[in-house]
Amino acid sequence: MVLSMVMSCSPSLCLPRSRMVMQKTIRCSSSVSTASESIKFDLKTYWTTLIHDINQKLDEAVPVKYPNQIYEAMRYSVLAKGAKRSPPIMCVAACELFGGNRLSAFPTACALEMVHAASLIHDDLPCMDDDTTRRGLPANHTVYGVDMAILAGDALFPLGFQHIVSHTPSDLVPEDRVLRVITEIARAVGSTGMAAGQFLDLEGGPNAVDFVQEKKYGEMGECSAVCGALLAGASDEEIQHMRKYGRAVGVLYQVTDDILEAKKTEDKTEGKKKKGKSYVSIYGVEKAVKVAEDLRAQAKRELDGLEKYGDKVMPLYSFVDYAADRGFSIDGQV
Repeated sequence: MVLSMVMSCSPSLCLPRSRMVMQKTIRCSSSVSTASESIKFDLKTYWTTLIHDINQKLDEAVPVKYPNQIYEAMRYSVLAKGAKRSPPIMCVAACELFGGNRLSAFPTACALEMVHAASLIHDDLPCMDDDTTRRGLPANHTVYGVDMAILAGDALFPLGFQHIVSHTPSDLVPEDRVLRVITEIARAVGSTGMAAGQFLDLEGGPNAVDFVQEKKYGEMGECSAVCGALLAGASDEEIQHMRKYGRAVGVLYQVTDDILEAKKTEDKTEGKKKKGKSYVSIYGVEKAVKVAEDLRAQAKRELDGLEKYGDKVMPLYSFVDYAADRGFSIDGQV
């Protein structure tokens, strides 16, 4: 479970001395000084450039066909304005880290966004988290109805798999890697992954919070990082680093969201949010902040084993700090 893993060690004790120095100096869009060179990585530019490319490819991947209503509902969520595209960005960054071409990652990146959008559509339904808004806009079911929202989500899941198979360049990615990517996504969204997390979010007791956070949010980050590594032909050991890294970042992102939301309102149990199991709702803000700090350290620690790739690790490294600090906005969203 996430809490038992991250609470067992603190950033100051777990990080190697060299990485501790980097943790204090590396920040998104800032200079980083090391013993031998000065590195500058602009995560915001990297991210926004990829968002433009991914949005264009998603627009092409989900055209309006008959029956129009289903496709319009699908596009409403997949192409939502202000979407930060975190899963596809992580997939592309992981692929490039291990020497892959981003063109080989785009079909899987788009599929991950389709799967992500489908999960959000279903999570928002009245029978699930019962949320009427998403990204500041009406949730899919409030616009198209519950029946159409269910169908849109159901259609997006298989469309993602189809898109990977039909659009991944065979000259860049061998067939066996494509099969491993599909298997990884199926595992992440299935009965032992995100679906299990959603079930326990609805039915489990307070002690289920670790499992809920890891499965409902960590699985998407884990899957995104692992898929990028698989496409590039990373070794089994490297894939394990990406698995643990992505899981930690996925949970960190959500814990930070919950902390920021709690600080914006005095009533932390207001409205429908009381149904969800978060570290803030179960343990309070102070302990949630500690969890976030340990998750940040854990994610960076997984990158220590990839130092041989040099500067290529910087997008993933900087992504950890963004997940924790939200140092800049993407299309108006922090």
